[in-house]
Amino acid sequence: MDDYAAVAALADPIRRRLYRYVVAQADAVGREQAAEGAGVPLHTARFHLEKLVDEGLLETEYRRLSGRAGPGAGRPAKLYKRNATELSVQVPERSYDLIGSVLAGAVARSLAGEALESALTREARDRGHSSGATYDGNGSDLERTAGLLADEGFEPSVDGDILSMHNCPFDVLAREQPALVCGVSLDYVEGALEGLGCRRLEARLEPAPDRCCVRVAKQ
Repeated sequence: MDDYAAVAALADPIRRRLYRYVVAQADAVGREQAAEGAGVPLHTARFHLEKLVDEGLLETEYRRLSGRAGPGAGRPAKLYKRNATELSVQVPERSYDLIGSVLAGAVARSLAGEALESALTREARDRGHSSGATYDGNGSDLERTAGLLADEGFEPSVDGDILSMHNCPFDVLAREQPALVCGVSLDYVEGALEGLGCRRLEARLEPAPDRCCVRVAKQ
């Protein structure tokens, strides 16, 4: 499921009204009930409910609403309910799950006896190394590094021998704890360069108000 396409599907006011009605119910609902609840014609409800299913926002089940079984009980009705899949769409892209995972891993190392500062560095570098080692992009060292960091939401661009990143995926935390978060970002990128095998590139802390604090350059 494409999260962006799913959210875009709710831009239609009728579709949004149907979705809100369905997810507000305690149980799955049929087309007739959804149409009545949202105040739209049945044929309109049928079309938009199927679109919501196609985009992964709703899912269906079949059940006899009468509760009876056997001959004469009628055909099972098609019912709609919220899809259990969680959507996450942020513009610009954020990656709080990544830094949250790094911080959680560092705390676990710290509880095991490692100094917290060292634990943060090692955890961030290990995560970066793992990302770099499994990345399968092609091109020059800078191009491969840019591809990996683009996947993580850093919005990288290459200008000559310099790779800059125009988005901080950890923006809110970075504003609150810049030294901590920028340090984690640097360690992550250094680990990524090691995992990619880019020995002629180095990550540097070069903070600026319009981009991530880390830049990558040829040595």
